[in-house]
Amino acid sequence: MRGKNEKSYCIKRQPKKNFNTAKLLKEAQKGAESIGAEVEYYNLYDINFKGCLSCFACKRKGATTNCVCAIRDDLRPVLEKCIQADAIIIGSPVYFSYPTGEFRSFLERLLFPVHTYLVDKETGGLKSLRPKTIPVGVIFTMNCPRDWMEQYNYPIILEDNIKSLNHVFGYSEVLYSCDTYQFIDYSKYDIDLFDETHKREVRETQFPKDLEAAFEMGKRLLRV
Repeated sequence: MRGKNEKSYCIKRQPKKNFNTAKLLKEAQKGAESIGAEVEYYNLYDINFKGCLSCFACKRKGATTNCVCAIRDDLRPVLEKCIQADAIIIGSPVYFSYPTGEFRSFLERLLFPVHTYLVDKETGGLKSLRPKTIPVGVIFTMNCPRDWMEQYNYPIILEDNIKSLNHVFGYSEVLYSCDTYQFIDYSKYDIDLFDETHKREVRETQFPKDLEAAFEMGKRLLRV
C-alpha cells in the first residue's frame, strides 16, 4: 500500500474489463504511479458481495468495527484497504441515469461505517469517523453526449454520490466521459440512434483528452 513517496491508492472498477471505464481508471493508475504511489486495482464484478444489510453493527455503542463494514465477505479486505489508503478512485459506467448496482452497493458498504448519526457541535453537521482525509475521485462514463447529460439532469443525479463521498471522506471530485464509443463493431447491433462515424470521431478526438484528465486526477488526488 505504500510507494516511493509514502502514498497509497485503492482503485475500484466495473463491468467491461478493457473498455472505456477501465481505460480511464488505468490511466488514473498511471498518473498516481508517476508520482510514486503503489496502486491496488479491483473489479467489483469479480468480487462476491452485497450492499449494506442494515445490521447497524457499525453504529452500536462501543463498536469496534474501526470504520470498516462488519460483514465478513469477499469485499471486507478491500474495504479495509480503502480506509487505510491515501486516495481512492472509483469508476462506473452510467446505466439508465445511474451508476451500476455494484457501484452503489460498494458505496453503501464503504460509506456507512465511517458516517455517523452524531452531530458535530462545531459545524452542526454530522460527524465522520474517518481517520484522515481520504480524497476520492469518481469517473463516470456514458454513451450519451454531454448536452444530453445536462438535459436529463445527470449531474444532479450523479453528484449526490460525490456529495456523500465529500462529506464522509473530506474531499471528492468527478470526471465525466461522455459520448463514448459503445461497441467495438457497431454492425453487430441493432442501433440507429447513434451514428458510428460521429462516435469514432469522438473516440479519436475527445477520449484522449479524457484519458489525460484521468491521468491528472490520479496525480492530483495524492496532493490534496
